Amino acid sequence: MPTSTILRGGHVLDLTDGTWRTADVRVDEATITAIGPGLAERDADELDVTGRYLMPGLIDGHVHVTAFSAELRDLEETAASYVTAHAARTMRAMLGRGFTSVRDMGGADHGLARAQAEGLLPGPRLFFCGHALSQTGGHGDMRLPGDDRPPAAGLGPGISTVADGVDGVRRAAREELRRGADHIKIMASGGVASPTDRIDSTQFSIAEIAAAVEEAAAANRYVGAHAYTARAINRALRAGVRSIEHGNLLDAESLTLLRTRDAFLVPTLVTYWALQREGRQHGLSATSWAKVEAVLDRGLASVRLAHEAGVRIVFGSDLLGGMHRYQNEEFRLRAQVQPLIDVIRSATTTAADLLGRSGTLGVLAPGAAADLLVLDADPLADVTVLADIGDHLRAVVQGGVVVHGALGPSPR
Repeated sequence: MPTSTILRGGHVLDLTDGTWRTADVRVDEATITAIGPGLAERDADELDVTGRYLMPGLIDGHVHVTAFSAELRDLEETAASYVTAHAARTMRAMLGRGFTSVRDMGGADHGLARAQAEGLLPGPRLFFCGHALSQTGGHGDMRLPGDDRPPAAGLGPGISTVADGVDGVRRAAREELRRGADHIKIMASGGVASPTDRIDSTQFSIAEIAAAVEEAAAANRYVGAHAYTARAINRALRAGVRSIEHGNLLDAESLTLLRTRDAFLVPTLVTYWALQREGRQHGLSATSWAKVEAVLDRGLASVRLAHEAGVRIVFGSDLLGGMHRYQNEEFRLRAQVQPLIDVIRSATTTAADLLGRSGTLGVLAPGAAADLLVLDADPLADVTVLADIGDHLRAVVQGGVVVHGALGPSPR
């Protein structure tokens, strides 16, 4: 697209009330400057999108763009250049699925974010934590039971670093913030893709979690916590974390804490759906695969409870290896327990709130970044429009530039 462009006559999504209005959208440089009927041309080129549906670019609140294998230990033992090549391909594919921004929760770094921002590789805007923080033997400690080597030290392309004790956690958090992290991630419970911990374990002491929260707050950042069980979720929320990642086994107290602490829940249902089907062939160990069913069955029920309780819910996928292609399947899963408009908000306005980008990302409005999707069908009427997005996505505009597809002749 040129410097100034008017997209003429499309159906523009208003996410506040979940309705469409026929209007023009003016883009100057990388920003939406006006929305309304009959906008004057004022030296802008025009693109006819009559009959198309325009919505904000999607935001995925939990990804791992460097995770080329479902066995995360592989990342620690692979050359960074090779991992980067995979990440570039993964990011390009995410953009083609309509995701113009993503929050990486372990693995991506300043270099990838800078390369994307400077146009060196196509992909979503990248908000990253660098290495997630794990205790010894926690979800980010990828050593096998018989492995006596030192733990990951936050170097290289792995997803995590091991830190113990309040001082150790402070040092690790400060190191990730020094490297440019947009947020800090801690492993507050056991997980699926780690070899020596249990799903139902709690990880880090309250004092250690509070130290990470304090360091993030000092840098005007926040902490997201990987947590499955209610016990782990509630400890993390009481210590001040801003987002709970996964949260499959939450309870009534979790819902109360999420609301009263103004925190976010980021479920990742599709990763368990995909791991159960294909995890083994993409490198997931038998031990990790055996943990999947325990968290899959409870996931949908927890999202339903959270929605009914008024918790702010963000779209997340958390896919690994060759399963990244299922990213949009999360829409179909979420729509089983949430109204479709709320699922869309979870991937737009609510996700932007979590990122601290309200009014700039996840919305079509003057002053917002010109990140938008052009669709040939109404995503509010049928979940398959976004779940099977390849059948309906005509173009992705990011920062005022068409980065995927084309804006050709409009339907008659």
